[in-house]
Amino acid sequence: MRGKRTLVLLRHAKSAWPQDTEDFDRPLNDRGERDAAAAGRWLGTHRPGIELVLCSSALRARRTWELAAGQIPAAPTVRYEPRLYAASGAQLLDVVRGAPSTVLTILLIAHNPGLEELVGQLTGEPTELKTAGIAALTADAHWSGLTRAGAAEFAKPRG
Repeated sequence: MRGKRTLVLLRHAKSAWPQDTEDFDRPLNDRGERDAAAAGRWLGTHRPGIELVLCSSALRARRTWELAAGQIPAAPTVRYEPRLYAASGAQLLDVVRGAPSTVLTILLIAHNPGLEELVGQLTGEPTELKTAGIAALTADAHWSGLTRAGAAEFAKPRG
């Protein structure tokens, strides 16, 4: 199947730093809770046809998806991927390349600096993704052969 693919990158929303909590288990703070819902509203308006969500299994990423999911009309397949936690841009791309070729729109929820590295790797342009920041990239290649993409849109939804 050939056709335009859309890769939407969402950095998890702002997290708290509670004492005696491992990094992986950090929750969202109050602003993060609001911003995650705002990111969902943006996705619902601008990218409503998400088919597959690849989400880091870290608590702050899972909660970001939970709050965003309620704001989009699609009911995508969701995969919580331990490989996305603390992943480099190249490691994130490896996960995306494993997506089914029939999927046209993927939402990837992960962490920096990997997400910024991935945008730079695919577009050739450095970028900054703040918490709850979104980059929507388009490509003509199947996921398995993804090497370049164009930046369609960037957003910083705030709640």
